[in-house]
Amino acid sequence: MSAHIDNVPKWVRIAVGVLGIFNIIYGVMCYFDMSLLYHAATGVDMTNTFIKSAAYEFASRNLAIGIALCFVTIIKGAPEALVILTIVRALIEVQTIIQSIAQGNITAMLLMPIAFLILEIFIIKTLIGVIKKEEAEEN
Repeated sequence: MSAHIDNVPKWVRIAVGVLGIFNIIYGVMCYFDMSLLYHAATGVDMTNTFIKSAAYEFASRNLAIGIALCFVTIIKGAPEALVILTIVRALIEVQTIIQSIAQGNITAMLLMPIAFLILEIFIIKTLIGVIKKEEAEEN
């Protein structure tokens, strides 16, 4: 783990914190109103208890990832922790993109996860550079 946590650029911490806040807001909103996630056109029956439970799990996952991202950002966590959590969030974006394409739901709303994925890739690339720099300084 990194000994020099201040090597992470401030814009990266701000961006990761904002992504974490987005996850928290989205998780809470979906927990109270799943129609944000599954609109009527998808044909998902939200009265089915199994589907409702799975939807709550999805909302909880987003909430947990958001809390973890904010926690690591606020306490100035090591770059390795930021990379791992950002990779997890990027995997969710990939899943959303694949799911939208598989359902044939290719609309302008698909640009949002694509934009977030591009930002997350840029953050991950920057943090890997910070980690490599720290490892070179230690040796």
